[in-house]
Amino acid sequence: MKIAIIGCGNMGMAFANSFIQYNLVAKEELILIEKNKERGDILQEQKAGIVVDTISEKVSTADLIILSVKPQDYPSVSAELARFIQPNQIVLSIMAGIPIANIQASLSHDLVVRAMPNTPALLGMGMTAFAAASAVGMSDIRKVENLINSTGRAVFLEEESLLDAVTGLSGSGPAYFFYLIKAMIDAGVKMGFEPAMASLLVKQTMLGSYHLMQTSDKTLDELIQAVASKGGTTEAALKTFQECAVAEGLQKGIIAAKDRAKELAN
Repeated sequence: MKIAIIGCGNMGMAFANSFIQYNLVAKEELILIEKNKERGDILQEQKAGIVVDTISEKVSTADLIILSVKPQDYPSVSAELARFIQPNQIVLSIMAGIPIANIQASLSHDLVVRAMPNTPALLGMGMTAFAAASAVGMSDIRKVENLINSTGRAVFLEEESLLDAVTGLSGSGPAYFFYLIKAMIDAGVKMGFEPAMASLLVKQTMLGSYHLMQTSDKTLDELIQAVASKGGTTEAALKTFQECAVAEGLQKGIIAAKDRAKELAN
C-alpha cells in the first residue's frame, strides 16, 4: 500500500510512525507532504519517507491520502488536492470538525473516511473512532481500520453524527484526566508534600488504579465501594465530591465539548 500524508505535524507523524513500526507501509511508499520548510528538513534528515513540500502528481499514485492539516488550512489544501486526486483513492481525514459531505464536495470525490483520534496515538495507545461515506466499501473500511489500529484502538461508527460526541468524550478526554491529576497533585502540595512527591503519589495511584480496573471483574461502583469503607476517609472525600457536584460538572463539560464540535462542523 502507498500512503500520502498531507500535514506532518504530531498527529500526522504519529500515524506515519505507527504504519512503519508495524510494517504496514515501507518508507519508500510513504509520501510526506509538509509545507513548513523547517519541519520538512527535519523529516528529510530523519529519512521518514518521501518528503515533499507541495501537493503534486505524486499524490495521485497513493492508495490512501490522509488529511492531517488544521481545519482552517483545509480550503487551500483542498483546492490543490482536487487537481490530482484519482477516483479510486481513499481519503482519510483526521481533521477536527469538517464533515464528510464537505470534504466530498470540496474534492468532488466520494471515497471519504473521517476519523477522530486523540493524543495518546503519539505513543501507539490512542483511541480513534471513524465513520465512512456510503460509497466506501467494507473491504476498504477494514483496511483503514487495520491502519488506525496501529496507533492504538479503532472503532467504526455507522453514524457520522456520533463523531461530535467522540470528540467531546475521547478526543478531548486526555485533557480531562490531566486536569483531574493536576487537581490531585495540587491538593497534595497544599497538604505539605513537595510537588515531585505529590506527583509520584498521584501518578502511580492512577496507573495502579487503571490496571486494577482493567483486570477486575467488579463494576466501577463496586471498585469505589471496595475503597470507601463506611465512615472512613474515602467516604468523606466522595461526600464532598457529591456536594460540589463534581460528576455533574464533568458530564456537563464533556457535553459542552460535544456541542462545540458540532458548532465547528457547521
